[in-house]
Amino acid sequence: MGAEKTPGAATAAKTAVPKARLAAVEPGDLAVRPGEEPWTPEEVEDARAELTTEVLRLSEEIASSERSLAGLMRDSGDGAGDDQADTGTKNTTREHELALAANAREMLTQYERALQRLEAGTYGLCESCGNPIGKARMQAFPRATLCVECKQKQERRY
Repeated sequence: MGAEKTPGAATAAKTAVPKARLAAVEPGDLAVRPGEEPWTPEEVEDARAELTTEVLRLSEEIASSERSLAGLMRDSGDGAGDDQADTGTKNTTREHELALAANAREMLTQYERALQRLEAGTYGLCESCGNPIGKARMQAFPRATLCVECKQKQERRY
């Protein structure tokens, strides 16, 4: 049995972002699927506010995790008098905190990219095929970079 491949920060960094549009982008110019209503200025502002709020929340979460990790690392050197259960608990807690911090960093990167795409006018365009992702999908999952079809293809590969 081999290890499963999972997309991570390196994969996301290599993925091409559709080229920015040259002119200023109006809300109604953002990509939508056929039959969908164009983006309204209010919907674009709602998306921007949600993305910005998540960036701030994740930044705070990362800072908190880093403080916790610093405390765990400081306390981990003192193992005098600890039995195996205490040592195991400390290691598990530290690994759990590291995993949470790594996940928060990955999500922060995704939200920052979504904000960049919104400013560039490429928000709602699939990074794989270039087709519209769909307004409803973007409203439900604002950091989406792939349309449903391309996301399904990607998941079948992993």
